[in-house]
Amino acid sequence: MLRTALLAASRSGAIRELVERTPLTRPVVKRFISGDDVAAAVATTGEVLADGRYVTLDHLGEDTRDAAQAAATAEAYLDLLRLLELAGHTERAEVSVKLSAVGQFLPVDGEKIALENARRICAAAGAVGTTVTLDMEDHTTTDSTLGILRELRVDFPWVGAVLQAYLKRTEQDCRDLAHAGSRVRLCKGAYQEPAAVAFQDKTEVDRSYVRCLKVLMAGEGYPMVASHDPRLIAIADQLAKDRSPDTYEYQMLYGIRPDEQRRIAAAGNRMRVYVPYGDEWYGYFMRRLAERPANVAFFLRSLITTG
Repeated sequence: MLRTALLAASRSGAIRELVERTPLTRPVVKRFISGDDVAAAVATTGEVLADGRYVTLDHLGEDTRDAAQAAATAEAYLDLLRLLELAGHTERAEVSVKLSAVGQFLPVDGEKIALENARRICAAAGAVGTTVTLDMEDHTTTDSTLGILRELRVDFPWVGAVLQAYLKRTEQDCRDLAHAGSRVRLCKGAYQEPAAVAFQDKTEVDRSYVRCLKVLMAGEGYPMVASHDPRLIAIADQLAKDRSPDTYEYQMLYGIRPDEQRRIAAAGNRMRVYVPYGDEWYGYFMRRLAERPANVAFFLRSLITTG
């Protein structure tokens, strides 16, 4: 029930305004978000890379309202990639892009605009020697996102995809994408979804995650294991025991289990940290709270301590 309430709050304009105006919120938000601007993002990237981890950066913003805003988001990614190159970070830092932020659901030519903007970002990433992963959002975006992925991979075969284990369709999507050269990030999923399309019970989601992971690890692609769950990470370790360490990676969110991130990297594994930045942080922040009760407890303790 708490998760459902938090996910509902992530879409509430009134609650968003209240949370964003509360001064005590911002110190807590810093745990999960590197900062408001690109300079903070690049600085955080340097800190993460310094101890052997990798990075994927997300310029926050999902509710794009017009083509100009979508183009501005694409430009923000171009600026980010330029600064990453200047800092010498592009060998181990890439970017993650939500297609809704670059125009996917605009009422006129949304998919075309998103594809054009994503293509610009991919071209810039390729020019500086790094990659792009397309984030996945709620289930209504899945077919559109995978369609745009196919278009992009014609020219940029290294573009990564995200699949969400709580969706009942995902095991088949894993089979479709577990081919040579295909980069797939497998996560549990962080949106509120109806029972018709998504598993509702945590145990069922975990079982689906393992089934999907088995498909990806048995395939010829590049699995990206996005989980903070120690049990799932241990299962991934076993499934990957016959794979070379450079043919898969682990991923975790910035601010969650950083000591475990460092442990995984120190053990010789590729560990990538998902680093979001920007002032459009509300939706992302609320979904992080919804994912784990420990995040809510941390949030409340911090408010009490700060107050």
